[in-house]
This record gives sequence, structure tokens and C-alpha cells, in this order.
Amino acid sequence: MARVVVDVMLKPEILDPQGKAVQGALPRLGFAGISDVRQGKRFELEVDGELTDERLAEVHEIAEKLLSNPVIEDFSVYVEEFADDEDDEQ
Repeated sequence: MARVVVDVMLKPEILDPQGKAVQGALPRLGFAGISDVRQGKRFELEVDGELTDERLAEVHEIAEKLLSNPVIEDFSVYVEEFADDEDDEQ
């Protein structure tokens, strides 16, 4: 089993009102030195079996067709290492 992560972010030229709201709140909460905030989405997909090039290509297709809006968002896909639950219990 493998975990594949898809990070989705608005393209840089697209206004990010939620990021701007967080940026505006930071000084009011006592945090200084943050010049910009962009908000995004993270998806974690657990893929059964071996993660082949074909399966990874399928995840890219899922990201492009379902998890993101390619007109206004960019996405990145990467494999994340993680321990099986059985290993954690031992």
C-alpha cells in the first residue's frame, strides 16, 4: 500500500480571499513578519497494491479531472512514506 498526496493551490495570478483574510488576522493575533498567505487543499490517497507508473498516472488524472480545477488551480502529486498501522502497534 502507498500513500499519494495531491496538493492543490490556486494559480499565483488568482486572487485568494481566504489567504488574504488569514494574512490580515495574523497581526491582530500578535504574529508579525508574514508577508503573504495562500490557502490550498491537500488530498491523501491510499493506493492498494504496488504503486506502478500506470497507477501514478491514474492519480494524476484523478487530480486533474476531480480534485482540482485546472483553469484556476495548479496541483502537485507526490508519494509519501508512511508506516502501516500494524507496525505502529508493535
